[in-house]
Amino acid sequence: MSTSEGIKVAPIEDTSLLAFYRDMNVPERRTFWACASGWALDGMDFMIYPLVIGTIIAMWKVDPGTAGLAGTVTLLASAIGGWGAGYLADRIGRVRTLQITILWFSFFSLVCAFVQDFNQLLVARALLGLGFGGEWAAGAVLMGEAIRPQYRGRAVGSVQSGWAIGWGLAVLSQAVLFSYLPAQEAWRWMFAIGALPALLVFYLRKYVEEPKIAAETRAKLAKKGDSPALWEIFQGSIIKTTILAALAATGAQGGYYAITFWVPRFLTTERKLSIVGSTGYLAMLIIGSFIGYLVGAWLADKIGRRNLFLIFSLGAIAVIVAYTQLPITNEILWLLGFPLGFFASGYFSGMGAFLTELFPTRLRGSGQGFCYNFGRGIGALFPFLVGWLSTLTTLGNAIAVFAVLAYVVFFLAAFALPETRGRILHADS
Repeated sequence: MSTSEGIKVAPIEDTSLLAFYRDMNVPERRTFWACASGWALDGMDFMIYPLVIGTIIAMWKVDPGTAGLAGTVTLLASAIGGWGAGYLADRIGRVRTLQITILWFSFFSLVCAFVQDFNQLLVARALLGLGFGGEWAAGAVLMGEAIRPQYRGRAVGSVQSGWAIGWGLAVLSQAVLFSYLPAQEAWRWMFAIGALPALLVFYLRKYVEEPKIAAETRAKLAKKGDSPALWEIFQGSIIKTTILAALAATGAQGGYYAITFWVPRFLTTERKLSIVGSTGYLAMLIIGSFIGYLVGAWLADKIGRRNLFLIFSLGAIAVIVAYTQLPITNEILWLLGFPLGFFASGYFSGMGAFLTELFPTRLRGSGQGFCYNFGRGIGALFPFLVGWLSTLTTLGNAIAVFAVLAYVVFFLAAFALPETRGRILHADS
């Protein structure tokens, strides 16, 4: 089956959410669980800082804008790490690059537990970000190439749901540690727990194989003495795709980070909840996020990647305005946490498959790594900008302004890109 542009696509025969898993062979399932675990631990590592930011502000007497800068620096570094890891994945392989990036961000999460002032924390989070961004780039390409095209959206999207599980683990760790330890100690243990992803490398080394299509492409290019250039994604016909995909990723991540980075602080300041008391509100947000990832994964193959992005970006705008601007009770706020998590997360389920399908195999790591992590880099400004604007207005207003702006960019860029659902990938010669 082909599109009007002559691109071969696979028919979607079984549209149920778990069809891909039932049909997986053993290597595919091992890759699936390895990447899902990586996403979960990646999410846990990143979300630790937003959860302890209130303690950091109080302990080291930093203002919200400066505190938000650590989140921004992490994401800016992840943009560099993601592009670099994507390029490396095209040169030395997806699996090997994934191992390197996991070890990197696990080590620097542990370093964060021993810093003595905010400047040291800033440097440690920046170094952590290099591996954090690289892990997504390598893992997303690995999954996208390992799964058959008719199931790619659901499989990659289901892996993305691991982020919500990691977020939940971070919140659970916060609830336990801050209940039994003084805040001055609990935040350090939070970062120490973030070193656990290093254990995943042992599984990767033993059980996960390099995708055949990637190995074949590297072998063909090596035989010809050819290798992909770092800047090749900005040349010829591919540059338009690179620019639009980078803008879509910017809007998607800018909105997400504007919300998730500051909502814990929003709950404890403007809604007057304690750290432990806010756990239930964050739990509802996380549950909505997890369900959103799964529904988004199903919709990515059912209605296509572009339609998923368009619908969820509009839904996210509506819910974040209601969550931050309407004079509602805490009970209603708790209920709104579900749709907020649902719409602010679910579109990511289509992002990995979409970027995989937009680029040729020889440039897939570089293209996917750059676009997604360019989005992280620009989206990285949003935690800082929200913190800065919150010094001039309420935190709720600041979150709403930048989240809405980001989702408008996401909507427009997604609208301008082609649909890629079911696109068949080929080894490049």
